[in-house]
Amino acid sequence: MFNEDQDYLNNDKFINNQTVSRLIKIIYHYPNDVIKIFSLLKLCKAISLFKELDFSIKKKIIKGLPSIKKMELLNNLSVYDRVHFLDNLPKNILKDLIKYLSPEDKYRILVSLGYPKNSVSRLMIPYYLAVQKNWSVQEVLDYIRKEVNNSDVIEIVYIVDQKGQLINDIKIQEFLLVDPKTKVFNLMSSQCTETLNVTDTEKEAIQIFSMSNRISLPVIDNHNFLLGIVTVYEILDKNYRKNLKKIGGMEASNQSYSYLNVPLFKLIKKRAGWLILLFIGEMLTTTVMQKFSSVIEKAVVLALFIPLVVSSGGNSGSQAASLIIQAMALGEVKIKDWWIVMRREIICGFFLGSILGLTGFIRVIAWHKINLFNYGSHWILVGLTVFLSLIGVVLWGTLSGAMLPFIIKKLRGDPASSSAPFVATLVDVVGLIIYFSISYILLHGTLL
Repeated sequence: MFNEDQDYLNNDKFINNQTVSRLIKIIYHYPNDVIKIFSLLKLCKAISLFKELDFSIKKKIIKGLPSIKKMELLNNLSVYDRVHFLDNLPKNILKDLIKYLSPEDKYRILVSLGYPKNSVSRLMIPYYLAVQKNWSVQEVLDYIRKEVNNSDVIEIVYIVDQKGQLINDIKIQEFLLVDPKTKVFNLMSSQCTETLNVTDTEKEAIQIFSMSNRISLPVIDNHNFLLGIVTVYEILDKNYRKNLKKIGGMEASNQSYSYLNVPLFKLIKKRAGWLILLFIGEMLTTTVMQKFSSVIEKAVVLALFIPLVVSSGGNSGSQAASLIIQAMALGEVKIKDWWIVMRREIICGFFLGSILGLTGFIRVIAWHKINLFNYGSHWILVGLTVFLSLIGVVLWGTLSGAMLPFIIKKLRGDPASSSAPFVATLVDVVGLIIYFSISYILLHGTLL
């Protein structure tokens, strides 16, 4: 990767000009020099790199960095990255590191670590803009200028009573468009404020965010005391990788590994389980092919359309599964809606299959008529077989792809586990049965 005589460890310009993925490779090849590398990195680059590394390397970095660098790094990590890292440390190391945090972040960490792992309180920011309803707009603006040193939290101003209980909230721009002498209670609306409870799960938070069209929401306890806020960015950042791996047919991990940094054994382990399951499923495809081998021997032309027909079913199934998983994640579809979804997908599947089937039928006619390929004397029946098979296979694909998430959720599993590869394998097996069955019915007594 580097020349032997290249003193890259003492070249801060060279190190800071590297991409994050390149730096991961450097650390992988020179694990003993990771502290020197981090000492040369600018803060923004160090933060981007730190969150992509394996936990063991993160632990090594934090232990070895000078106190000033350690303080800068810990205080500038995102809420999730910091909580996730500190939560996995032994208590004796955790106590030592907390002293490097600012007073606000120290309180924030202690609060976050006191709640269940999957609750929104783990992502909560304990500082926010809170004012009294009898304040004037001018007092609010003066307070913002004096107290707020983080521009990320000034989207919403929260109205609390003297005890700290949440009353309402107002968007910051509304204070800029009225007379400075206007009282805050005159700006308050009667509409109830969307809130999160400290015990709400991240899944529940995603549903509330999707309905509220807000980038941040207040977090309250059971007595309506305002404790902090949660931003949609923290929620999405945490859930992105986990859900992406599940939809892609990989085992989900509790660690935030990057691809280039994950140990090879772990990478194999993550992918092997699903691939074994899918391989067993595809073995059924071979069984079906063997069952209809006599049909293929008599009409070899049918084998030409197997990839076309089967892949269309797999594509439609994966498409339907992705749409339903997304709708479930956003709270747009519940288990009780399975019947409505099934009816819609049957209609969609029929028309999509008809469109693809008609396209396939026209293709057979066109290729035969312009002498690109000779489909034999019964070419019309071959085209009709392709047409009807595509309707049946695409209909089955959309139906199975849409229903699998409901079945898995009913069994208390994660709908994202009904990934595209699994749907495609299921459709491959049944799609072949549909294709050869229709072929036998239409071509029996002619080609067969």
